[in-house]
Amino acid sequence: MNDVLREKLRHLPEKPGCYLYRDRAGRIIYVGKAVNLRRRVQSYFRASTLRTAPPKLRALVHHVEDLELRVVRTEAEALLTESHLIKTYRPRFNILLRDDKRYLSLKADPERPFPRIVTCRIVRDDGARYFGPFPSSTVVRAALDFTEKRFGLRRCASLTPCPDDHTHCLADVIRFCSAPCLGKISEADYRARFDEACAFLRGERPDVIEEVRQRMAEASAAEDYERAARLRDTWLALRELTRERARARLIPALRRPDAREGLEALATLLGLPRPPRVIECFDISHLMGTHTVASMVVATDGVPDKRRYRRFRIRTVTNDDPHAMAEVIRRRYTRLRDEGAPYPDLILCDGAALQVRATREVLRGLGLFEAIPVAGLNEHFEEIVLDDGRPNLILPRDSPALRILIRLRDEAHRFAITFNRSLRLRALRESVLDELPGIGPARKRQLLAAFGSLRRLAQAPVGEIAAQPGITPALAQAIHDALQARVRDFD
Repeated sequence: MNDVLREKLRHLPEKPGCYLYRDRAGRIIYVGKAVNLRRRVQSYFRASTLRTAPPKLRALVHHVEDLELRVVRTEAEALLTESHLIKTYRPRFNILLRDDKRYLSLKADPERPFPRIVTCRIVRDDGARYFGPFPSSTVVRAALDFTEKRFGLRRCASLTPCPDDHTHCLADVIRFCSAPCLGKISEADYRARFDEACAFLRGERPDVIEEVRQRMAEASAAEDYERAARLRDTWLALRELTRERARARLIPALRRPDAREGLEALATLLGLPRPPRVIECFDISHLMGTHTVASMVVATDGVPDKRRYRRFRIRTVTNDDPHAMAEVIRRRYTRLRDEGAPYPDLILCDGAALQVRATREVLRGLGLFEAIPVAGLNEHFEEIVLDDGRPNLILPRDSPALRILIRLRDEAHRFAITFNRSLRLRALRESVLDELPGIGPARKRQLLAAFGSLRRLAQAPVGEIAAQPGITPALAQAIHDALQARVRDFD
């Protein structure tokens, strides 16, 4: 083990996230996730691991020369980040997601006359509603089975169910299906059930889960322990399914009546003269100090307004969130002030008191201290941070005001992570040509313009590369060989 790796192992955080192992050539050879990065990563390098671990694991450890971390907020986000990294880099020691395996999601297609909810492994931009992905297929299937029975949804695959489908189906008898194929329910009533099922899967119907728990308690009190055990398993699966949503996914907007209620409550809590119609929320993202970026997302009347989103590359600092926050606040509101543009009714910072303090100091320097209220949202305890002498505000999880701030903060986090990831992938891809002697910026642009992408350049024959102006056969061969060695990084 080299000194750099040993030093990194000593300073691992006790937080959820993903770890990336690199070999001597700098290639990513393994990606993993952990609830506690410190405990998980250090376990690889214990003497007992090297003595008793399977050969594959011992080979992995012996190949590790460097380590990178991706710290996230929750275990669910770590799971999704791990999945994305494995699909991006395809590390050779990873077997968890081999054969392009993906975690299960639930898909609800509202476009069908009598829509169903089904399992799937690929989330597409096709207008359907998706829930997940979830790490446990057992939990997903148990929850789907309960949802179909509880809300009377059909399982048959027919586009439009008719009496012919009932010939080989007894779901209305044994599964509580509402039997639209027999006309037992109208399309409007069926769609109302479908919408309630979707609301339940979004976690908006906790009383349904409480129903199951009460039935479990009643069965246990009646000494019907077999039924109580089945209900217990269902209750645990439903609770697991709806307990936590991965923050890397886009959070659906609040309905406007709920948003209006939340904004009015927020104005009262923060002492604002009126409900904040426009809120601008900022988040900082980086990977161990590299590619530091900031995101700004905007909510109008409590609903995210994507047309007004902005993203920033941080220029002055690397691994310093408060100073990065100060830079983006200075750039944003200097421009608004100089252009005479309207200011938001509230600035929300993702972070604790340091980020809020940095924001307030920048606004003071710009002469906007009294013009724009500032608050922060502490990610660990979901406290509203004010840093103006008032204590932090701790609200119930179902508070409309807190829901608005959490959804906006999570959207800013998603937007920042997406930008950071795109910069790192672009740097990774473009660095391949930079490593070759004889390839400068102009020639690199020429090759990329001619072939369209590094993937196509890697697939091109040597002769086709050599046909480009200024590319000799020897240089074409060197380019071809280098790209073949790194072809997996271009997906």
